[in-house]
Amino acid sequence: MTTTEARKTPADFWFDPLCPWAWMTSRWMLEVEKVRPVEVRWHVMSLAVLNEDKLDTLPEKYATFLKEAWGPVRVAIAAQEQHGDAVLGPLYTALGTRFHNQGLPKTRETLVAALEEVGLPADLADYADRDTYDQELRASHKEGIDKVGQDVGTPVIAVPGADGEQIAFFGPVVTPAPRGEEAAKLWDGTLMVASIPGFYEIKRTRTQGPIFD
Repeated sequence: MTTTEARKTPADFWFDPLCPWAWMTSRWMLEVEKVRPVEVRWHVMSLAVLNEDKLDTLPEKYATFLKEAWGPVRVAIAAQEQHGDAVLGPLYTALGTRFHNQGLPKTRETLVAALEEVGLPADLADYADRDTYDQELRASHKEGIDKVGQDVGTPVIAVPGADGEQIAFFGPVVTPAPRGEEAAKLWDGTLMVASIPGFYEIKRTRTQGPIFD
């Protein structure tokens, strides 16, 4: 390991492959890796798990979306369990590009294409309909959501604070994904406000949907 690599700040990132806003934030984080000494470490969380006790109170359209959300996270956690942490980032990119940029359906064919793109066995797609690794999925989800609380969603990002303890936050929610110096400014500013004890929220109404590029 080089000195530069050793000095990189680990940024733990919890995602659900179906969330378009987490996808935007993840593309920003890949840009942050280019302009700041940061290394993203990918983890799975699940909107289906987060909302499973609320299904009766959710709009029908979103409830249907959550049923579809089980498959991709189950495939992702199966890939991680069988092939290691390093496959999650590339698999997320392959899945997210198909779901969000290309607008492909959440079918087995789409899952298989993403798996094959990153050199993973196509039969991992079988786990979309299996609960084999649900315990590991729930543990990964809990690790991320416990850092920020139950009233947020994905993504969750956690980085080391000045005292060594992790600083964690939901978001940022942004579109389109900033590039270059804009990506660096957003990273620096996010860390600045997140590091203040007692700081919880900055928010404004969204005026446009995710812009995929």
